[in-house]
Amino acid sequence: MTAPDREDGVPWRNFYGRRHGKKLRKGQKDLLATRLEALAPKGVTWEENPERRPIDLRALFPNAREVWLEIGFGGGEHMLSLAAQHPDVGIIGCEAFINGVAMLLSGIERSGVTNLAIHPGDARDLLDVLPPHSLGQVFLLYPDPWPKKRHHKRRFVNPENIDPLARAMTPGAMLRVATDIGDYARHTLEVLERNQNFEWTAEFCRDWRAPWPGWPSTRYEVKALAAGRAPYYLSFRRKC
Repeated sequence: MTAPDREDGVPWRNFYGRRHGKKLRKGQKDLLATRLEALAPKGVTWEENPERRPIDLRALFPNAREVWLEIGFGGGEHMLSLAAQHPDVGIIGCEAFINGVAMLLSGIERSGVTNLAIHPGDARDLLDVLPPHSLGQVFLLYPDPWPKKRHHKRRFVNPENIDPLARAMTPGAMLRVATDIGDYARHTLEVLERNQNFEWTAEFCRDWRAPWPGWPSTRYEVKALAAGRAPYYLSFRRKC
């Protein structure tokens, strides 16, 4: 957890991704104004919860048998598919790109799913306040690869993020990482294999060349395949 270092007590964290894209349509703006607050977990921001107390996931998802997390959900296609496939699971999505949040809100309106929550900001703030051993599955799909070597520290898969993620995962929980960048796959394997909390589950080549069961394709995967890039599907188990 990052210590506060500003006068208002809120920590400074560099965030390198995009916050905004093209101009939002009126309907998207309306959804952000009317629906987002009800779907956002309470107590995630430093302003709401400066003591960084663990948030109450049971209050967020009263009837869920398990809670899952998706970090950087893009347009939300994967989350919507998961929510429809697993109505008894509560799923939290983190996405700082407001256009992606607006797209997911539109998808929720169309589909009618009720088991999603959205943190429209930095996933690290959510990791600060997730209760220990509270996540049954985590997804990191096509994260920004930051291809230049001097920018590798900006990648989400680094020890300072993986350690708090491990703390929040239940023993036996799965961390699923999909990428179409070979160097990011290599980097992920190196970081996770050095972390004593995770084990790579692959036994055969097909285990990382083919997606895991229930995988719905995303817009990023479509782009990767169209460009001739083969995706990697990496699964890691949280050790007991």
